Amino acid sequence: MAHQDKTSVSRRHVVRAASATLAAASLASSTAQGNADMAEQHLIDPVTRYPKPPFKKQSQPWPGLAGKMEPRPDHGESSYKGSGRLKGRKALITGGDSGMGRAAAIAYAREGADVAINYLPAEEPDAQEVIALIKKEGRNGLAIPGDLKDEAFCKKLVDEAVQGLGGLDIIVNNAARQQTRASILDVSSEDFDATMKTNIYAPFWIIKAALPHLKPGSCIIGTTSEQAYDPSPDLYDYAQTKAATMSYVKSLAKQLASKGIRVNGVAPGPIWTPLQVSGGATMEKLEKFGGMTPLGRPGQPAELASIYVQLAAADASYATGQVYGSAGGSGQP
Repeated sequence: MAHQDKTSVSRRHVVRAASATLAAASLASSTAQGNADMAEQHLIDPVTRYPKPPFKKQSQPWPGLAGKMEPRPDHGESSYKGSGRLKGRKALITGGDSGMGRAAAIAYAREGADVAINYLPAEEPDAQEVIALIKKEGRNGLAIPGDLKDEAFCKKLVDEAVQGLGGLDIIVNNAARQQTRASILDVSSEDFDATMKTNIYAPFWIIKAALPHLKPGSCIIGTTSEQAYDPSPDLYDYAQTKAATMSYVKSLAKQLASKGIRVNGVAPGPIWTPLQVSGGATMEKLEKFGGMTPLGRPGQPAELASIYVQLAAADASYATGQVYGSAGGSGQP
């Protein structure tokens, strides 16, 4: 009996020793892998990461195409890596063919969301590139061209997105019209009306149509601008709409908080998008675009993608009524 006890004890020691050895080996392997992963990380200098002015003079008819810009904007096509943060989510993004809308669409798809994008028919080439990227991720990509200045179309847009995606829980009101005018005397009533309807009326119509479909945990994101805080003299009408966007974000956030629906905004500074080359900036301003920021360059849409993801993700559940800035060191908030 004593011999058996000693044998059992010895066996237990062997098993424990073996287990400890395996655990140590596993820990060492994990640590080594972790160190290897960390070794792959490297710092990126934000000053030299992307092109700086002077930029080539270039002009396109409104609304412009990202694919024809020099240099071509980076929307995260090859750089954004997802991690499943939006798996199963369903998003509608206006202006999803280029700029921040395109960056958000790519990032959302790589985070696991199905995405519907709206754009003007003239932007079809850019839009099809985005849809191809969404589908490449194995997600449902829905292209819905049309003019947001039309209330009936805005309602139809939401209906088609809900039907095509099987629901909605992320709304990104990003599309905007921007035309530079040196004087208020140069802004026609038609100009003013087009800017207001695109930038202010459309989000109003879209949110009203979408709200019955949004469940607790859904979110609405508006794209405002540094123009809301520090307006340029030649963007009289556009700047007003961005101040209004900031205001509706804060107001609607309070209104919808009890329903569990979050509302936030993103306020970019000078970002390299087709807005600039299709009448949104003078040639003189375009050549120096972004050069006055502390980083000395314009931002790229890809640099804002993670902000749109964060504001849509469930782990940002306490963020509502907030405006997140990204302006290269200038602007507010």
